[in-house]
Amino acid sequence: MEKLIERPYYINMISPFIGKNVIKVLTGQRRVGKSCILKQLANKIAETNADANIISINKELENFAFIHTHDDLSKYVGEQLKSGVANYLFIDEVQDIEGFEVTLRSLQASEACDIYITGSNAKMFSSELSTHLSGRYVEFPIHSLSYDEFLVFHHLEPSNQSLRDYLLYGGMPYLTHLPLERDIVFEYLQNVYNTILLKDVVKREGIRNVDFLETLALYTADNVGNLFSANNISKYLKSQHVNTSPTQIINYLRAMQNAYLIQKVRRVDINGLRMFEIGDKYYFEDLGLRNCRLSSSVQQDINKLIENAIYLHLCQQRFKVFTGQMADGKEVDFVGLHDDQRIYVQATYLMVDEATRKREFGNLNAISDNYPKYVVSLDEWTSGSNVDGIQHVHLGDFLRMKLA
Repeated sequence: MEKLIERPYYINMISPFIGKNVIKVLTGQRRVGKSCILKQLANKIAETNADANIISINKELENFAFIHTHDDLSKYVGEQLKSGVANYLFIDEVQDIEGFEVTLRSLQASEACDIYITGSNAKMFSSELSTHLSGRYVEFPIHSLSYDEFLVFHHLEPSNQSLRDYLLYGGMPYLTHLPLERDIVFEYLQNVYNTILLKDVVKREGIRNVDFLETLALYTADNVGNLFSANNISKYLKSQHVNTSPTQIINYLRAMQNAYLIQKVRRVDINGLRMFEIGDKYYFEDLGLRNCRLSSSVQQDINKLIENAIYLHLCQQRFKVFTGQMADGKEVDFVGLHDDQRIYVQATYLMVDEATRKREFGNLNAISDNYPKYVVSLDEWTSGSNVDGIQHVHLGDFLRMKLA
């Protein structure tokens, strides 16, 4: 039997819904470990109920290539169901089955089985699921490995080198099978990147201008954490003799978001959390997928990587993440919202001078509420220090903190 490295954070999150008549939907980018989490859930069920009938369908395997439509799915599942026992249905990459929601709605309405599915396309879940299964499912976003998980998977201790490896190689779970060497890791990651771009973006979204898509993806990778304007990008590309409209840029960015390759962060007014119409930022779902397409080093891109890593850590703990702006134009890198919680985070490389210190701590000091505030940097001996109630934390320590 394949040995699976446990990801207890997700198992503990999903477990309370086992046996409940809602469809459990695991969403996220390809290769972030959704399939393994499904297997871990199936194993957990089998351990507690030896008579459980577990039906597994993985659309990435040739064995299930014959399931094209909901009719095929209904026929196959109907043949596998058993009477007198609890039935559990697991479907991996369900978006590859046309009209899957028809079968799932019928199975759930008849309470024929407990249903778990995964998918790698946000567009599908915002349309098919919300339209046909509204109120009948609960979604669990699955991300690439957190820094803590990275240490466990690779049998590493927290250190500057471990943190550097995480910032460079990211958190794709399969990397545990490879030596952490740049050429080997990046060859694997480039194959994953190409699969996502060609299968989940180009093919599924019907992208015609593939060259432009690749150019835009590289531009996004190189501008992680910068404020985006479709008009400004269009002007820049024209200066590079690439003509395209702001509308096409927005559509292609959205297509990459739908494949979970990148994530958009909206800008909000901190006082009233009013959303601004322009000035979004973009971050990559996995640091390694971002880095494998660029020739720059960790040191060259350290500010971008610190920001991206903090963003991922907040997402991994189920915060809704925004960029904050105050009335005087000052900016806070991240505002995280989770239920009735709120945190503020400033990211910087090093406190090189007093001007940097005043900027990073001063922006947070200007916020009058009492929610937790953090300045995160790579300065040594920072964790535990406190300036006017603002915690100064080393990046390695922050990425291991439980915030929600």
